[in-house]
Amino acid sequence: MTNTDLTALTGDYTIDASHSTIGFTVRHAMVTNVKGKFDEFSGSLHLDGSNPSASTASIDVKMDSIDTGSEDRDGHLKSADFFKIEEFPTMTFRSTKAEALGDEDYRITGDLTILGTTKPLTIDLEFNGAAKDPFGNERVGFEGKAEIKRSEWGLTWNAALETGGVLISDKIKLSFDISAIKSA
Repeated sequence: MTNTDLTALTGDYTIDASHSTIGFTVRHAMVTNVKGKFDEFSGSLHLDGSNPSASTASIDVKMDSIDTGSEDRDGHLKSADFFKIEEFPTMTFRSTKAEALGDEDYRITGDLTILGTTKPLTIDLEFNGAAKDPFGNERVGFEGKAEIKRSEWGLTWNAALETGGVLISDKIKLSFDISAIKSA
């Protein structure tokens, strides 16, 4: 049974990484999209149902867990050309503002840190509901999306194409499917 009484949802939650996805889509060779995800991350949420603007989110992503379905591409993304995972093993997000937009829509703004560079990121979220799972856990679900320009975080490697344009777009579409379990 879904519970939409937001006041009853107030509390602290841990992101259930095994039932959540942090993904991305990037235009490749100007003709197709390549999708990927991060397999290892952790995070927490504080939800305030009576005052959504007091809600917070914190996420840490292990950059070594990037998965695009190609070992060679993943290896290149982990290298000094892109994420420099030896020097910068973690990408982080720390919220600074939360807003209720109406209905089931919310917006969370925070600081995204990649390669030691911190810039603001705004994520539009849809509240997918709350339920008690068969194991007695109180769960909430959110789905979100955002867009960034990778160059703003120092991710500038690219290659020119013979036909014009570049191999990898600057714009990256981020997607989030988050399931979180309320702390006891």
